[in-house]
Amino acid sequence: MDTKSVANTAPRYFVPADSIWPIVGAVALFLIAVGAGLTVQYKDLGGAGSIFGKWVLAIGFIILLYMFAGWFRHVVMESLSGLYSEQIARSFRQGMSWFIFSEVMFFGAFFGALFYARILAVPWLGGADNNAMTHEFLWPAFEAIWPLTTTPAGDTTQAMSWKGLPLMNTIILLTSSITLHMAHVSLEKNHRMALVVWLELTIVLAGFFLFYQAEEYVHAYQDLGLTLQSGIYGNTFFLLTGFHGMHVLLGTIFLIVLLARIAYDHFTPNDHFAFQAGSWYWHFVDVVWLCLFVFVYVI
Repeated sequence: MDTKSVANTAPRYFVPADSIWPIVGAVALFLIAVGAGLTVQYKDLGGAGSIFGKWVLAIGFIILLYMFAGWFRHVVMESLSGLYSEQIARSFRQGMSWFIFSEVMFFGAFFGALFYARILAVPWLGGADNNAMTHEFLWPAFEAIWPLTTTPAGDTTQAMSWKGLPLMNTIILLTSSITLHMAHVSLEKNHRMALVVWLELTIVLAGFFLFYQAEEYVHAYQDLGLTLQSGIYGNTFFLLTGFHGMHVLLGTIFLIVLLARIAYDHFTPNDHFAFQAGSWYWHFVDVVWLCLFVFVYVI
């Protein structure tokens, strides 16, 4: 076989054209960092510095959203134009897999902080491991129990029960995983009507989850006195549930974009990686919530 024949049968590799989107994203992240820094620095002082920081932060987020919309639209157009090969499809799958792995590490850090506080720090302050003098010196009335509902300043709060809204949200998210799986199966079988119905149900369930989480936060602040400033328990509770809620919001936007793309017939039973990526992300978010429900609410 000559060189020309080998070249004709070799896998095609797509090299994208020059793009402005990376520099747009860099500008957006720079403005977000500067705006956040100014907002925090002048939070207690008020005045023009704080207002300016908030405006810079808002502009940064708007540019970031513009970058996402433009870059994703560019990628979609390239895909629909037939420019991508099987090698590119593998690259997308690997990229999404590494992204989810990075998210696992992200939440792993917060769960690690929670376990450190519960298993090591709180018992140690309570006199464990022959450390009887520590709590007597730092906080004589300290009780090594979890959740830690009394702060060193003497402020008290109440723990969030796993019953009620948290249990309801757990059922909602588990149900949404089932409906999204049914939507995926419908896409693979080319059942368009069933695909749309199942995906719309998933989006509705996601909306209910976000609504009830907002209700839970209102209940925590107004009725339980549980805030972000409520010691280590309040910190870990709101950081873990808050970041998870942010991921649910992003996942919901992802699903809405997928629904819009389905309306334009962008997917086929054999070519629908974007839908697979959205499904992977949503199931990951559901697994994280199950861990949250067990370790933050129940145990």
